[in-house]
Amino acid sequence: MRVRCHWLLALGMLASSPAWAKKVDLDYHVRLLPQSEQAEVRLILADGAAVRSLDFDLGKAGAYSDFKADGQWQLQTDARRGRWQPAAGKSELTYRVRLAQRLKNGSYETRMTPQWALFRGDDLVPPAHLDQQDGTELVARLSFELPQGWKSVETPWPRIGKQRFRIDNVSRLFDRPTGWMLAGTVGTRRARLGETEVSVAAPQGQGLRRLDNLTLLTFVWPQLQAVFPRNPPKLLLVGARDQMWRGVRAGHNSIYLHSSRPLVSENGSSPLLRELVRLFAQVNDRQASDWIGESLAEYYATELLRRAGGITDDRYQALQAGLERNSAKVTSLRGEQVDSAVTARGVLLLQALDREIRLHNHNQRSLDDVTRALMRLNSVSTEEFVQLSESVLGRQSEVLASKLLR
Repeated sequence: MRVRCHWLLALGMLASSPAWAKKVDLDYHVRLLPQSEQAEVRLILADGAAVRSLDFDLGKAGAYSDFKADGQWQLQTDARRGRWQPAAGKSELTYRVRLAQRLKNGSYETRMTPQWALFRGDDLVPPAHLDQQDGTELVARLSFELPQGWKSVETPWPRIGKQRFRIDNVSRLFDRPTGWMLAGTVGTRRARLGETEVSVAAPQGQGLRRLDNLTLLTFVWPQLQAVFPRNPPKLLLVGARDQMWRGVRAGHNSIYLHSSRPLVSENGSSPLLRELVRLFAQVNDRQASDWIGESLAEYYATELLRRAGGITDDRYQALQAGLERNSAKVTSLRGEQVDSAVTARGVLLLQALDREIRLHNHNQRSLDDVTRALMRLNSVSTEEFVQLSESVLGRQSEVLASKLLR
């Protein structure tokens, strides 16, 4: 009898494992509509009975509209949330989403023109709470219908066909398209760096130095992977110029970079490398500890370039002097808002911590070991940063006893 119970228990565990799960197709079909700066999105479930409901966070009122659904669709009175209960069998939800977003200064954060569209995949399908039948696994795919004359679309997801991509995020129950995306008359440079397929893409005539940026990535990639042992299957860098926000920002396995941004700034930091560090490190701060992520990104943006041989010793010393000048009046690193002076002071503290760790451990350990430990945490506070650093150091840190961290 006991043997039979063990056998039934083992069979039950196998039946509930992902390998035995019932796979149900979830297709996202996107039709881009540049004349209205919108996209029409269709969510197509092959078997609606597999999903009890999808509860969407619709964000700002008016971003999503024209909902049509098989089954039941309920929109809250403030239009901030919507709940879909699919019908049995093949079931669809269709809506429109405004993709072009303008900032207060008049520049575009995301944009659609008659020739191209640069947007976030996160906006195509809003985040949602998924309530599905036990033993079910949704297999998500994304496909695009492009306007006449548009040549291609680039996303940070693996391509499985013409304008078609596989969406698979192991950290999410509800797989949805995320990251920066670009469609239209697009020029792209590609390379395989380590195990990652890297693409640098921009609309034709928008001035992004594709090969220059790809060369910089190739130059620092070995140093990047030595510190951050991640191997994303794809990395997409997109950029444009006309009326676009003049900044740089990371997304899921992707980075947006305005065409005017330099490869390396006068202060020795690289806007591209700074966002690349954010993407790879994925350090999330909490409890007034924003200085950790900001200063780590700035520290490694210069440090990776220095390790790769891109900064001479005398130039490095000049950059150090600049950090000292810029942060001279900073008395604390703690707070929710981190400006350039606080970030510079944080970089100096990280440099001092790196020297302390290397000296005490005879150059066998460094700040890199602390950073790799941070990568394994969902979030980190200043107190936890100190504890991690001292565990790597092997004793209490004199550097981290600074009043700056109180």
